[in-house]
Amino acid sequence: MKIPLIDLKTQYHHLKPEIDAGLIELMEQTSFVRGPKVIAFEKAFAAYHGNSTCVSLNSGTDALYLIFKALDVKPGDEIITVPFTFIATAESIENAGAKVKFVDVDPERYTLDPQKLEAAITPKTVGIVPVHLFGMPADMNPILDLAKKRGLWVVEDACQAHGALYHGKKAGTLSEAAAFSFYPSKNLGAFGDGGAVITANTKLAERIEMLKDHGQATKYRSELVGVNSRLDAFQAAILLAKLKHLDTWNENRRKIAGWYREALKGVKGIHTPAEFADSTPVYHLFVIRAERRDELAKFLADCGVSTAVHYHIPLHQQTPFYANGKTVSLPVTERLAKEVLSLPMYPELSKEAVTYVTDQIKTFYA
Repeated sequence: MKIPLIDLKTQYHHLKPEIDAGLIELMEQTSFVRGPKVIAFEKAFAAYHGNSTCVSLNSGTDALYLIFKALDVKPGDEIITVPFTFIATAESIENAGAKVKFVDVDPERYTLDPQKLEAAITPKTVGIVPVHLFGMPADMNPILDLAKKRGLWVVEDACQAHGALYHGKKAGTLSEAAAFSFYPSKNLGAFGDGGAVITANTKLAERIEMLKDHGQATKYRSELVGVNSRLDAFQAAILLAKLKHLDTWNENRRKIAGWYREALKGVKGIHTPAEFADSTPVYHLFVIRAERRDELAKFLADCGVSTAVHYHIPLHQQTPFYANGKTVSLPVTERLAKEVLSLPMYPELSKEAVTYVTDQIKTFYA
């Protein structure tokens, strides 16, 4: 069998009539910037998250960056996040003018470890950015409690967690604001780049709305030095068609994760993702920890199974960040980087395909 890591073509063909109709309508309207499709998507994504405002943007990276700019981050400020994530999290902090400070992750959730957080806070710390990695919400309550105690804001990096729940509340609604990415491979993915901010803070939303459009308060009158980060109307039309299917797709991902977990139970050398009573993950990725990880990945490739490593070089070991000062040791992150392996995961993945993948893994370790 040939099993891809993700299959975007199958999803498109399932939704082809809806997506094509939306795009044709858009071309007839010729409203390519802002316009009714973008407005409709913002309203729908905000409604999906309850009492929130959605500001659509051209990427999840810009969503993070513009949140920090809207929060008036200044040079010399420190913002705490994790090194076990895509570089966009830390990159956005630095581009906004602050310095990133890394805290190690929990060995089971793979998200910011609340027990290691307080020791990292200094008089320069202004905020905390937990990452809901691989679709698993961070353990937010102790993070929020500590932030309130120390007078810090919290911003969620929810770029991999569309629809995930923590204590019954959607990821992205737990803090001051949250960033989402609509990169094509995400649970809710566009056909190119896209992103959004979700927040219940209307003043913050208004400031981000200005920043994303050259700082304009009204046409040709700018009050801020902004950027051009508008969501393309074509992407909004695609996302609008897809959003109504998101919860079903997430449920399929959880079912597939259960198949993997059951099939790999008891296989020596493999550790499957943990689940927690407080959270409902959405399995953007299904990430195992594997002994002899690189050998296993090559073996699976030879069997026709695509895999990936997210992420093999922790951010605190990459040049832009260790150049800021003394390299720190973050042992959990460093161990995970040597062990993690992402297996095929997409809502249309069949049980037959999962059985084939897990049979090859069992053969390798046997």
